Amino acid sequence: MGRPFGVESERWHVIARPSYGGEREPDSHPTPGLPTLVQSARELPPQVAPRSSPGVVRPRGTDHHPETDPDHRGGGTAAVQTAGRTAPDGRWVVEAVRAAPPDTVAALVPARFAAYARVFHPAVRYDGDDDVHVRWDEVAAANGTTAHRLMQWPGITGSWDYLGEADQPGLWNDAPAEGHLVAHVARELAAVLEEQTTTPGECWFGWDDGGAADLPRLRLPRADLLLTRGPVQRAATNFAPEPREQSAALWWPADRAWCVVTDPALTTTYVGAGVAAVDALLATRLEVAPAGPRDPVTPDCDPVNPVAPHA
Repeated sequence: MGRPFGVESERWHVIARPSYGGEREPDSHPTPGLPTLVQSARELPPQVAPRSSPGVVRPRGTDHHPETDPDHRGGGTAAVQTAGRTAPDGRWVVEAVRAAPPDTVAALVPARFAAYARVFHPAVRYDGDDDVHVRWDEVAAANGTTAHRLMQWPGITGSWDYLGEADQPGLWNDAPAEGHLVAHVARELAAVLEEQTTTPGECWFGWDDGGAADLPRLRLPRADLLLTRGPVQRAATNFAPEPREQSAALWWPADRAWCVVTDPALTTTYVGAGVAAVDALLATRLEVAPAGPRDPVTPDCDPVNPVAPHA
């Protein structure tokens, strides 16, 4: 057996991965001023503003709910209900994923769409004070492994250690973020999907802040998410209290034309949509591969690049 697939939990984990080490300064580049956009799955030191930003980083523990924070941009108003009440708008997702085989795409994204896509989270290489995003196919080529649509990070790097803090200097320094879709990927994904729905201004977003916000909840088999509504562009919003950064775990439009899921234990995001939408995603500069509802999703399921079992 390989590395276990995640940790069962009653709520969706917020993952924050440091993206700098030693004396290296944080190099997150949040947008100055009011908007807060996800840049990477990193955690900045408390009370320290990034050198590139004139803004202020909130101290740890500051309450931040995308629906009620006056500094939040995104538009839309959630249907406020009693805290903990199941949100009926997401029931179709719950019913579909509960009926699906475990550890498959269908257990994440409802198996009701004509096509599916897998979006690979980029790794990061340090280049002076800049971060360079690194594609999985580049990593596979450098390691003499094979890039393919079912590839997994341990398989293309050759070691389970590379899901942790180990790196391959000169190739990449930060592994792809687990459970987090970085802002530039989320933004481009949203731009494509905006054209593939009749309700781009009314989308649902699910996230976990570990608290008891007075918002509807969506109780999935491995997640307990808060729900809020807004335009599709909100997908690039930070749903965690600063200085942490966390993307939405689940989002879909009111017409249910597509559905996007970023599982907390995975380094890729899955999309269910129409054929035209998936074709449009495959044509972007993002690293995207076709997927299917029966595809396995666990890190130990790479059928082409075997890796020794995790010790």
